[in-house]
Amino acid sequence: MRHPTLEADDVRSTSMGAGGEDVLLSPAARRKVPYSIECKNLASMAFYKWMDQAKANCPPGVEPIVVAKANSKKPVVIVDAEYFFALLIKE
Repeated sequence: MRHPTLEADDVRSTSMGAGGEDVLLSPAARRKVPYSIECKNLASMAFYKWMDQAKANCPPGVEPIVVAKANSKKPVVIVDAEYFFALLIKE
C-alpha cells in the first residue's frame, strides 16, 4: 500500500544486517509517516496467538488490537499492518 502523495523513492528498505533504520524515509515521507520502522521476520512469534485471541473475541465491525507489556517495560500496541497503514493514509 502506498501513500497517495508520495513517490516510490520516498520510501526505501535497507539490506538485512545494515545498521540504522530498516525503512529509510525521505523528508516528505517522514512528514507523512513520523515513525522509525524496525522490521523482523521470524518463523514464530507469540503475539500472533494473542492477535488470534483478540480476533476471536472481537465484535463485528471492530478492529482487534493487542496491548502487551513486559515487566519494567512500557506497553506496546499490536495492530494489523494493513489497518495501520490505512490509518496513515486517512487525512
